[in-house]
Amino acid sequence: MNINQTKYPVVDVFAGPGGLGEGFASAYMGRACPPFQVVLSLERDEFAHKTLFLRHFLRYFPADQFPDEYYAYLKSSITLDEVYGRYPNEFAKAQRSAPRLSIEKKTHGLVTELIKQRLADKKKWVLVGGPPCQAYSLAGRSRMMNKPGFEDDPRHFLYREYLAIISSHRPPVFVMENVKGLLSAKVDDESIIQRIVSDLSSPKSVNGMDANGLSYRLYSLSEQISSNEDIDPRMFLVKAEEYGVPQARHRMFIVGVRNDLKVEPCRLRRDTPLSVDEVIGDFPKIRSGLSRGNDSYQNWQNEILKLSGSGVLKQLNGHAYAKDVANGIHFGLNDSTYPQERVSTRYPGKLRINHPTADVFFDPRLNVLTGHESRGHMASDLRRYRYASVFAQVTGKCPRLTDFPASLLPTHQNVNSETPNLPFSDRFRVQLPNQAATTITSHISKDGHYYIHYDPTQCRSLTVREAARLQTFPDNYSFEGPRTAMYHQVGNAVPPYLARQIAEIIADTLDAMGNPD
Repeated sequence: MNINQTKYPVVDVFAGPGGLGEGFASAYMGRACPPFQVVLSLERDEFAHKTLFLRHFLRYFPADQFPDEYYAYLKSSITLDEVYGRYPNEFAKAQRSAPRLSIEKKTHGLVTELIKQRLADKKKWVLVGGPPCQAYSLAGRSRMMNKPGFEDDPRHFLYREYLAIISSHRPPVFVMENVKGLLSAKVDDESIIQRIVSDLSSPKSVNGMDANGLSYRLYSLSEQISSNEDIDPRMFLVKAEEYGVPQARHRMFIVGVRNDLKVEPCRLRRDTPLSVDEVIGDFPKIRSGLSRGNDSYQNWQNEILKLSGSGVLKQLNGHAYAKDVANGIHFGLNDSTYPQERVSTRYPGKLRINHPTADVFFDPRLNVLTGHESRGHMASDLRRYRYASVFAQVTGKCPRLTDFPASLLPTHQNVNSETPNLPFSDRFRVQLPNQAATTITSHISKDGHYYIHYDPTQCRSLTVREAARLQTFPDNYSFEGPRTAMYHQVGNAVPPYLARQIAEIIADTLDAMGNPD
């Protein structure tokens, strides 16, 4: 297949590690060739850009013919620089389509020129992306509200740079993604989302340009919107688990179609997601590590042995689940079959499940599992993780802090066994095996408390590769940089499987568009 046959260019801004772009690039829809080519992706973060650049490089090979050297790199048999050096033409193409660049007011001229070059006068194309969202996110605002200058935080208004691109290039279609926190975010008592909806409808009027008739009709991917008048912003919310993604990820997606083009995009088709166990249950078992002291298997096991089933039973003091949890705590603690290694590269292969997402992960040429390495945790957290996973196994739900015995409560000034309303009472959250995962966020880069593996024998949080699968990244998708940066990239990304479904809708929309000016 000649990659130059690809029909519609995609410009991906604020691209992160490339989740949206991956979805658009992998949308085939039964066609002879994919309908999209990601001609330009822009990202400023060093490690996210390295991940993005590598994926662009690989897309200059046919999808099922990545070079052998790439698989050697995944096995650590060759360096990435050596891979690039053996394919200078593809490397040069990736340099043009995935430059590292910050999108801000002072780079607007350069961004404009790059987009013009990469579009090469094509009229049918799509702009995708979402401005950085820390100032919009609920967690980000809770941390930042009392900081000086919060109301003036420029991240509130990075969407204006997105608007500037729309104003300059007049895309026939755009897709803007952002966090659910937009629904409640305010600046100077004005709703951020209402302002964004108004500005996206008429982008020329917000950047000091003449409002020369450029306007857009806005559409939801999940709800029917009859007109731009008095749009309820909640209609733009997409719940990923309703569309086959094994994760309860709720994000805003706004599709804009230029007003002179008389087409209307369809909406996503609902589908049941796989469960956490169906997605990551075939991964090799590994143990967590001790973040302090000598991290040996024996020391790790000895620390967990300090969690006494009889002690838990006494402290739970008559709860209906107490005896079963205590028995679960005790069962197998001295079992020599506990996983002894902290990392595994054994690739489990294709999921044995008939579901559309099952084929997303698998690469028949892949013979190594990357990113499946555990983190180290404090000894006290190991015991909390074991208790939490056993509790979830027994009760079918995650424990709240009020469900913990006093000896396992965190040593925090606001936490004690007598407090009826504990702050962050779900701070130790088990990913339940028979449900979709909770939202994988960038916070996973900081600690694993919200991402505890459901298997009590492993006493750990999710690995990078497990989190990536729950985000529907292919198993051959390599995240670059240190592990903390990898977690951050995975948590910030758009699930590629969801993006692929969006791409199919946008392709049909562009097909029906005729020849725009």
